[in-house]
Parts: sequence; C-alpha cells; structure tokens
Amino acid sequence: FIQMKILLNNNDLNEALNNVKNLGFVPTMGSLHKGHISLIKESLRKTNKTIVSIFINHRQFNNKNDFTKYPRNKKKDLSILKRLNVDFVYLPNAKDIYDYKRTKKIKLKKKDKILCAKYRTGHFEGVLDVMDRLVNKISPKYVFMGLKDFQQLFLVKNYIEKKYKSRVVPCKTVRNSNKLALSSRNLLLKKSALSKAEKLIQNLINFKKSLSKVKDLKKDIYNQKIKLSQLYNINIEYLELRNKKNLKATNKTKNSKLFIAFYLDKIRLIDNI
Repeated sequence: FIQMKILLNNNDLNEALNNVKNLGFVPTMGSLHKGHISLIKESLRKTNKTIVSIFINHRQFNNKNDFTKYPRNKKKDLSILKRLNVDFVYLPNAKDIYDYKRTKKIKLKKKDKILCAKYRTGHFEGVLDVMDRLVNKISPKYVFMGLKDFQQLFLVKNYIEKKYKSRVVPCKTVRNSNKLALSSRNLLLKKSALSKAEKLIQNLINFKKSLSKVKDLKKDIYNQKIKLSQLYNINIEYLELRNKKNLKATNKTKNSKLFIAFYLDKIRLIDNI
C-alpha cells in the first residue's frame, strides 16, 4: 500500500520527483469523473509512478463567468485519488505555475484556428502555455489525455512531443450508459438538459453511421445542424466533419470524425464521434 503524497508547491514537487523514473502524468482541472479515472488507471498500468495535477487554469478561460462557475470539489477529488493509489497529487497555485515570463508568446497557426479555437479566442494558447509549464516542471515519460477534447489533444501532442521527450498518450472517451461523454461541466446541467444532450449525441451517432451512404456530405451535415438546433431548441456552434489525422475539413467518412460544440442552459459542451 502506498502513501499518496500531496505536493502543494514547486519545492514539494522537485523533492518528491527527484530520481523518479518512468513517471506517468494526468493533468486535470479537478471535479474528477470516470473519464479522469480511466486516464489515471491507464497511467497506473503503464508506468512505475503516477502524478495527477489539479489546477484550474484561469488563462484558458476566455469567459470570466465560465471560470467562476467551473465546478470545484477538492475534498472529493482527493478521496478518489487516494482510493486509486495515486503516488503524487500536485496542487499548485497560479504563482507556482506562472513563475517565469515567456520570452515568446505562444501563437496558434492560422490552420489551427478552427473548431473551438475559432470560437474561444486565446483558449488553446492558454492550454498550451500551462501544459508546457507543467511538463517542464514534472518531466513525465507519458502524459495521459482523453480523446473527448480531441482538438486539445491534437495541439498538445504536437507541441509537447516536439519540445520534450515526453509522449502524449490518447485515451478513449468515457461515456455514460446513454452515450453522453463524461465532462466536469455536465455537473452544471439540470436533469432535463442532460437528457437533451444524451438524445442529441445518440442522434449524432446514428447520423455519422448514415454518412457513408450520402452523396453530398457538406449539405447533409449543414441540414443536420439546422435540424438538431430546431429539434432540441439549442445553439449549435459548429458541426463539422474533419480528418482525424490532421483535422482538415473533409468530404470523406474514412478516417474522419464529426465534431460538435453546443450550448445547453448557457453551458458549452463538446464532443466528437
């Protein structure tokens, strides 16, 4: 039985990780659910030691209100991590993370300003910045991230693997029994809104299957977006088919994913199918 170590600052971190080899890292913003747990279990299986960080990074929220409302439950999170036998939990504050100034600002390339990057200005720059700082401090062998945030995974993997020896490991999206991807933001939704989200995703899964028989994909996806917006009376930010290797827009179902972002009761949810 291992004693979980809680690391509250960079000194704790450096001391604890001195001489640790084959380290797995799971970055989180807390409010842990079964999706996070599956990432942690993957790390525990694949590595000698596992560190989980909990840090709600204000710099990746392009909406102040969203940051304030983001669910926080440290006590529950720590008891989950203890039960899983995680080796280290890193709970830094903003000063620990942002302890140095960047000489060069992180900028997304024009071709990457798609999907969420198009609608959430500065969001992925904030994500890349914090991931760069975390990987730099922790030096993990592997970083485990979920496929639900596919664009985030795509950008982080390219950025981190170019710069560090760490490898980013994509892990399967965990869904509930009604096919809805698990997300901390789901906690902010009322029952009726959750059930609407579940129906929408089930509808999309069936729609994606039917796409292989369609002649004009672009038109069909556009019509589906309008249809779903009206059917569920929601605001769909985007519904796009893209190649999963390079995220380019595509008209082929092979190697593709259908990406969606939508608002329910002012809560923004994303998924890819």
